[in-house]
Amino acid sequence: MPDASSLTVFILAALALLIVPGPAVLYILARSVDQGRRAGLVSVVGVGLGSMVHVAAAALGLSALLVQSATAFRTVKYLGAAYLIYLGVRRLLGKGDSIVQADGSNRTLRRIFFQGVWVNILNPKTALFFFAFLPQFVEVDAGSVGLQILFLGTLLVVMGVVTDGAYALAAGSLGEWLKKRSRIVTAQRWFAGGVFISLGLATALSGGKD
Repeated sequence: MPDASSLTVFILAALALLIVPGPAVLYILARSVDQGRRAGLVSVVGVGLGSMVHVAAAALGLSALLVQSATAFRTVKYLGAAYLIYLGVRRLLGKGDSIVQADGSNRTLRRIFFQGVWVNILNPKTALFFFAFLPQFVEVDAGSVGLQILFLGTLLVVMGVVTDGAYALAAGSLGEWLKKRSRIVTAQRWFAGGVFISLGLATALSGGKD
């Protein structure tokens, strides 16, 4: 485990990175505005679980394979981009799922949760971020490098869940206000769909490994 000074620097650096909205935060904002606080918070947990997959991969050294393989990088990147665009098109067509269902089940929330998981798992930039950021705070002489990366990555994900949750609550409150004004509902749907599609296109067109 890193010493106290290294851990403090890590926490400060992580906070600085987390407060700046990235693709995952924009995804959560769109969900929250579109479908309310519950959907936003469920997305936060899903995105957090997806991040833990990348943390585990980094700890096991699998991220190195992704960084070195242009084919793997492009495949994961385009799968993630296609999935985001798919979600956006569904929203624009008015086929987004309602949180409240006739049978009172939570199937929609489960679906939103797994969408959040896959959106983050299929983002190779997340893998690259963990691969580049976490080792900066690892001390080789302090014990197992893999366990240190796992600890730091888990801490970063927990911090991310807290900050992303704050974004979701704020955006969800705005969404509830908007839903009381029927003339804005259509624009709200287009906002959410537009964000998803824009994120997908940005992922697909972003510079990556050649």
